[in-house]
Amino acid sequence: MITLYFFSSIVVCAVLTFVVRRIMIRQHILDIPHKHKRKRHKRATPLGGGLAMYMTCLVVLCIGYVVGAIPGAHISQDVLFGVFAGGAILMFGGFLDDKYNLSPKYQIIFPVLASCVAMFFGLGVESAGISPERFAFLRFVGTDVGDMSQWVVAGNIIVFFWLMGMMYTTKFLDGLDGLVTGIVAIGGIMVAVVSMQPQWFQPEVTFVAMVFVGSCIGFLFWNFHRAKIFLGEGGSLFTGFFIAALAIISGSKIATTLLVMAVPIFDLIRVIFVRLKKGKSIFSGDREHLHFKIVQAGFSHTQTVIFFYGIAALFGVSVLFLQSHQKLLALCVLFILMLLFGMVYAKRRSNNTNKT
Repeated sequence: MITLYFFSSIVVCAVLTFVVRRIMIRQHILDIPHKHKRKRHKRATPLGGGLAMYMTCLVVLCIGYVVGAIPGAHISQDVLFGVFAGGAILMFGGFLDDKYNLSPKYQIIFPVLASCVAMFFGLGVESAGISPERFAFLRFVGTDVGDMSQWVVAGNIIVFFWLMGMMYTTKFLDGLDGLVTGIVAIGGIMVAVVSMQPQWFQPEVTFVAMVFVGSCIGFLFWNFHRAKIFLGEGGSLFTGFFIAALAIISGSKIATTLLVMAVPIFDLIRVIFVRLKKGKSIFSGDREHLHFKIVQAGFSHTQTVIFFYGIAALFGVSVLFLQSHQKLLALCVLFILMLLFGMVYAKRRSNNTNKT
């Protein structure tokens, strides 16, 4: 049954992307490269492709619920409704930004609203199956276990920043054709695989994850190099929002998602520090991201994207063999490697500048 809905979502998204592309062209909602120096494409390309992914997930999952095809009851319908309500906000805000090019102070309103709406409908530590008793280790630091409710509140604050962080990771990562869509698809696959392990066995999570993966693959037919349509603002945010929500819904598989998305996340942190050091806005577009650096080093567009896919898949597969503390160690090792890369690159850039 999961296989049927997976392939259905591929076909549905591919068809919807065709429709959305035609609409965006007629509405003249295009990404015109000469307006932005950081753009690598040569011709005007339609935006708003994320709408096709959103509609695919919404329609296919609604059909699945109506006909009773989604197994189990781990995922609350209220929580899933909240996720799609939040997604609708992102689609609306993305449309406005793609059409009118909103400033960052207005762009951030929609991710904040989307996160709040999703959490209002139950997306949080409770939906992840994390009860106050899970914080019992705090006894050892003198915390009154009777006041564990405050830690649930703290946990939900972390959930909010997790959602925001993942949305802006995919938003900033969306610089090469197919890069974001492919990496979040790998993340969805890993959540699906882990959810089918005996110690978890959440077939309903696997169902939702594979529908999302199918929508990513369907969109990739149009978005891989050379892309005929881009995700747009709403799509780049929705992909991060959905994979982040899925990590919570699936029983706090945040470590799994973190490992798959580790390189983009650490790269985002590095770029933010670089921009702050230069006195620039953290939202300003540039070519400081790792994927741009790899292309500038002489690798092709496709080679760079495949490299990122490989890293995401490698760390994703590692979650099947690592315990929780080992996953944390893997993240620390990757962080150190990214830090060393940043230092080496900065030194080479400084030497090249001095020579000229």
